[in-house]
Amino acid sequence: MAEPVEVNRAGVLEGIAHGFLGRRGGVSTGEVAGLNAGLGAGDDDRAVAQNRALAVGAVLPGAELVTVYQIHSPDCVVAQQAWPLDQRPRADAIVTKVPGLLLGIVTADCAPVLFADREAGVIGAAHAGWKGAIGGVTDRTIAAMEGLGARRDRIAAAIGPCIAQASYEVDQAFRDHFLESDAASGDCFAAGQAGHWQFDLEGYVARRLESAGIGAVERLRLDTYAAAERFYSYRRATHRGEASYGRQLSLIGL
Repeated sequence: MAEPVEVNRAGVLEGIAHGFLGRRGGVSTGEVAGLNAGLGAGDDDRAVAQNRALAVGAVLPGAELVTVYQIHSPDCVVAQQAWPLDQRPRADAIVTKVPGLLLGIVTADCAPVLFADREAGVIGAAHAGWKGAIGGVTDRTIAAMEGLGARRDRIAAAIGPCIAQASYEVDQAFRDHFLESDAASGDCFAAGQAGHWQFDLEGYVARRLESAGIGAVERLRLDTYAAAERFYSYRRATHRGEASYGRQLSLIGL
């Protein structure tokens, strides 16, 4: 019997169709074995399409999947309808208030963030790698949701599987870049080996969300790097010398 799709959910989004998926339950084989949802992972396109269909079925059956061409930017788009894969806008966050749409973000160490204002019926999804996070992708997502009628103090957000601080070593130049942009971000770095630091991406994203004044923030505290059987990880694949790496999908819909 095929392994079921694993869906990780957040308490703050209870009652909203959503899920942070990993690699369990898919049809891909080889280095990207499992539920690979990444079109740029060197996988068979038919396997990726089947995996995406399995993911939709596990979270909101019958919904139309909406994704973007992710570029590590702070840019957010509004989805009024699903668009063809070859016409995806270049952005890293999506918001909507249209029932039947399922917003999807792919990640492989970066932080996926799902948002909802239940009362307004407005949802969002953001891809927050370190570039997007420091650039304000979560702030722009919140602002775009407000443009659709959401209210900041009613928005709940959950941060899904991403690389954890213990697994994320960075150099001094990386830390200096953050401190120049955001002096308060020093709390997100722990001293590591000489000249290096351990960066808390999830903690940084959570702090940005909390500083924005939204209603609730939840961290799932799932480390993509450490759990090879559950999640894809760019850094782990690089350290192992693997030729490719998969991407997991995080979904939220109405």
